Amino acid sequence: MLRILCVIAACMLLALTACTKTESDKKNSVAREKSPAPEISVISVADGAPTKLSALKGKVVLLNFWATWCPPCREEIPSMMKLNSAMAGKPFQMVAVSIDEGGKQDVESFFKTNGFNLPTYLDPNGNAAKAYGVTGVPESFVIDKNGVLVKKVIGGLDWDSAEVISFFEELMK
Repeated sequence: MLRILCVIAACMLLALTACTKTESDKKNSVAREKSPAPEISVISVADGAPTKLSALKGKVVLLNFWATWCPPCREEIPSMMKLNSAMAGKPFQMVAVSIDEGGKQDVESFFKTNGFNLPTYLDPNGNAAKAYGVTGVPESFVIDKNGVLVKKVIGGLDWDSAEVISFFEELMK
């Protein structure tokens, strides 16, 4: 029985650490707070159209890198959906970039199975993730309406909390 508990604990630890990064990884990030956000182009899962970050100037952007296989990513999606709904009609754009190797099929299957829906994009060559120095998921970047990276968030977050919504509303002013 003890052996089984040890195996379960080891598997849980592995699952948690698979989505995290080391301190040296955090320091080596390319994107920096209070600096212009790196330009990227990603592909919409909905219609296959390319979207450039620079085309979103004038809006506050939540750029989120995630994967269907990542437990913390799965946990934060419902709050991201609520945030996206709360920001409807405002100068806000969510850009959820999946790093899944299976691309569009993995994302669509995951959303259908779980009843989730986000404005999701693909980064087929990994260029967007490289530009932002992404070393794990979830990893999010808040970009103000002038294209400046104002906040980097490593790990999951309760995106629909009153504090987060207030933060975004202040950025939209």
